[in-house]
Order: sequence, then structure tokens, then C-alpha cells
Amino acid sequence: MDADTALELVKKGASLLFLDVPQYTLLGIDTQMFSVGPNFKGIKMIPPGPHFIYYSSSNRGGSEFSPMIGFFIDLNPSQVIVRQWDQQEERLVKISEEEEERYSQGVKNMEFDKYLGPYTLNQFGEWKMLSNYITKTTIQRIEPIGAEITIIHEPDIFVNNPKTAMEEALSEQLKNTKIQKSDDKIVKRGCYYTKIPRLIKQKGILGQDLTSLNLDKTSLLESILIKEYEGMEDLLLGELQFAFVAFLMGQSLEAFLQWKNFVNLLFGCTEAPLHTRSNLFTKFIKVVYYQLKYAFQKENNAATKGSITLLDDSFLSSDSFLQHLCKEFFLLVLQAPFVDGDLLSWTRKLKELLESSLGWVFEHDTRDGIFYEDDDEFAPVVVMLEE
Repeated sequence: MDADTALELVKKGASLLFLDVPQYTLLGIDTQMFSVGPNFKGIKMIPPGPHFIYYSSSNRGGSEFSPMIGFFIDLNPSQVIVRQWDQQEERLVKISEEEEERYSQGVKNMEFDKYLGPYTLNQFGEWKMLSNYITKTTIQRIEPIGAEITIIHEPDIFVNNPKTAMEEALSEQLKNTKIQKSDDKIVKRGCYYTKIPRLIKQKGILGQDLTSLNLDKTSLLESILIKEYEGMEDLLLGELQFAFVAFLMGQSLEAFLQWKNFVNLLFGCTEAPLHTRSNLFTKFIKVVYYQLKYAFQKENNAATKGSITLLDDSFLSSDSFLQHLCKEFFLLVLQAPFVDGDLLSWTRKLKELLESSLGWVFEHDTRDGIFYEDDDEFAPVVVMLEE
């Protein structure tokens, strides 16, 4: 990058000024994560739009870390966000408007430039694939009071004894943190996620019909789309992406449960993917494809060493809820006599990703009762359905 281009990006890009963040603190923005050095004061050249900031304080040696704290922001061109490190609570806090204005002007005058690390632009495309449906409206609608997303503010998660290695590790972290912990006297500050019932219960419906409604969740999906999103599919996908980012990067179990609810809901539909909502399901499969692709890469990324990742062995096992849902959905789409071409293409891509990354085994395409490989020239022609 030449000097003129860099200067233009500095001027038009947004900046984060983080004052007094201790060395060795793990700090991330979007898909980028690093350990804070002695001269660090923030990040510059950030593209406008939605971003996720997350951090975890450490001990002096940088070997132990507190639970992750994260928050979404929607940045305007040249905007400067200023936060101060609170040493007592080990978190970033807002400062007064006058101080923020003074520091913001200093950033614009390049006074802090040598202390600001540049946003890694070649990773921005990866972030866009994880957040392309997240908007300012999405953030405002879902973010908790105070905007901070953290396991510490999720008091209902550990009501019973921890059951997985992931929960055990997070529980241990909670014992060691100095940050104010949730208890019965503290108001829960979780996110305002859409409520998605696991089972459909309606009065006046016969048992057989009720069973059918729970086997095919199309009617539940339609109800949620109309009631919660005014029929706008992209708002649902925005919340799905919000939950995934908060879950994987912010290490929120509440977000993981919401992401799991969405996956259960959409993979549990049989009528909508093939007939009424093919376009939504094409976008959904594409979203999940890029989410899991990034998650698998993150699991093998040494940069996250020392922090807890939420994709534990039970989530990735061949007997997990995700494997069972995908198996049924793949059979539904791959055996359908007529299916939207884009939906079929992205379903195959997701299937191949899970097979190559996790070694999961799924049945081959069996349309017309005959086994077909994905590139079989004798496979039936796919019909493009009009919306």
C-alpha cells in the first residue's frame, strides 16, 4: 500500500482509541485478535459499518485470562470511539463527552497515529461474510443494556452443575475474575433475542396434527417471521449472525443457545425450503456455511491460544445436534425431485465442508431412488423455481 492510499484510509476510516489497556490483554475486532503490547492505544483505518469488539484481561504474565467481554458498534466514516480502561473492574468504560471530543480531535490531528494499529483490510472480506445481514437496527434491537455481551451477565446459565468441558472451563474463569459477577441482586443484562419455542403447543389441535406441526416447523417459522420481523427475512438472518458472532468471539453461552435455536428452527422445516421460502433457505445455508468455515479455522488458530473457544468436542462430534439436523436436511434437499438450483448448490457445499473438515459421513444424492455423485452427468436436471 502506497503512502497516499494509506493516508486516505486513515482519514476516511474510523478509529478506536483505547486508553491504558494493560499489556497482554487479548483484544479483537471482527476476525482479528491479538495480544496488546506496551505502546498500544487502539486501531485505525477501520471500514465503516458494523463491527464487534471483544477483549479479555490477563494476569501480569499473560498466562491466565478473564471471561471475554464484547460489544457491537456501527461506525461512520472518520468516526472516533474513545474508551478508558478501568483497572478496578478490568474493562473498557466510556469517558465524558468533553474528554471524548478532545481525544477524538487528537486522533484526527494524527497525534496518536503511531500508537494505533491498522485494521487488517485483507481480513475484512471474511468479516463481511459473517456480518452482511447485521445492521445498526439489528444491534439496537438485540444488544443488552450497557451494550456489553459477556458470560458474566448471564446468571441463569449455571443453575445446574456444568455439563460439558466448555461450561466447566467458563465456570472456572468466573471464579477467578475481578469483574462484578452476576448474582440474585444484580439485574440480568442479557441480549434481547427473539423467543423461539422448541415445541409448538396450540389448543384445539388434535394430537396427530400437533405432531405434524412439530415435525415440520414451517408454520412456526412463518409465525415468527410475521410477528417478530414483519416478514423481512434479512432481519432474521441478521439476528442469526449477531448470535453467532457473540457466541464464537464473545464467548456467550446465551448467544450459543440462540444460534442453536435458529439452526433447529430452520433445519427443522420441510415445506419452506422446497416451496415457500427457497430464497431464505439459500441465504441461510450460505450464512451457516461461512460461519462453520470460519469456526473450523478458528479452532486451529494459534492466535486464540489462552482464550476459551466454545466449539467443544460435543459440538463437533458425529453424534451432535448439528450432525443430526444436517443429515435430515441434506436428505430432504438432495432427494427432492424439484429443488431451487442455488439452494441445491449451497447445500452440497455445506455438506462437503462438514465431510472434509469433520469427517462426517452423509448419504449421497438419492433422487429417483438412484445414487448420484454430485458431478454425475446422468443426475436429473435441477429446476429453478420462481419466488
